[in-house]
Amino acid sequence: MDLNYQYLRYFWTVAREGSVTAAAKRLHLAPSTVSAQVRLLQEELGHPLLERTGRGMLLTEHGEVVLRYADDIFALGEELLDVIRSDGRPRHAYRLKVGVATNLPKTVALRLLSPCLSLPDFPVHLVVSEDHAEPLIGAMSVHHLDLVLVDKAVAIGVGSQLESVRLGASGVSLMAAPAVAARHLVDFPRSLDGAPMLLPDSGSAMRRLLEIYFADAELRPHVVAEFADSALMKAFGRTGRGIFPVPSLVADEVAQEYGVVELGQIEGLAETFYAVLVPGRRANPAVSAILTSARQIFGSIE
Repeated sequence: MDLNYQYLRYFWTVAREGSVTAAAKRLHLAPSTVSAQVRLLQEELGHPLLERTGRGMLLTEHGEVVLRYADDIFALGEELLDVIRSDGRPRHAYRLKVGVATNLPKTVALRLLSPCLSLPDFPVHLVVSEDHAEPLIGAMSVHHLDLVLVDKAVAIGVGSQLESVRLGASGVSLMAAPAVAARHLVDFPRSLDGAPMLLPDSGSAMRRLLEIYFADAELRPHVVAEFADSALMKAFGRTGRGIFPVPSLVADEVAQEYGVVELGQIEGLAETFYAVLVPGRRANPAVSAILTSARQIFGSIE
């Protein structure tokens, strides 16, 4: 069975516009024509893609999957036409789809991704998704993402077309609002025993590093809260709720942005960052810019 791309475009337009009527207006067609074409696509695929609700339409589970593929298909089609019409040089921005693991510090992600937006002669439209590492890698394996940034090594199965690249490592610093820091600066890090602590959730590499460190040093901080979102953890820390960890390489930026101070760096701890990509993507100018920025931030890339 060959996919009918005309049917797919009509479905895609209905999904994006939210109703058959709105899609028909956008396509300059009768609503009955659009409905018939979408119905034929559903018959071809063997699954319902849309459910009527009130005056609009809702995507089914299969509809969500088809929509994601349709987004990619039509974006690539526009990019192809753009490149051909402009003698191989894109007039419009290249869509780079990047996944950022929830636990990856946002300041690190910003430093890694920013250079791809300043490439001469290669405009980039950056599309960033945030989730836990496993769903992001799954999305990448079916070509919904070009690159995934994670805070821990990811197991790549035998025969997989994905590659895990170690970007580099950073020491770990503890930060807090000035009033909280003042109470725990003396005799650091022994002062952490019983201190209020804000921690990343149990799925993060930073959390595991800290738990091992606290156990080895026989320290028992009071965990006030734990967070999947590193930015929210910093926001709580700014209000004086507790001490929180950050990669040392961005400690100065965090201090300036959140009005907090650094208690100190934990000796012997280092958080490692990785990128997961399709090996052939290394040559892409946008991906290359991200890997080059990592080399400048962390040192050599393995």
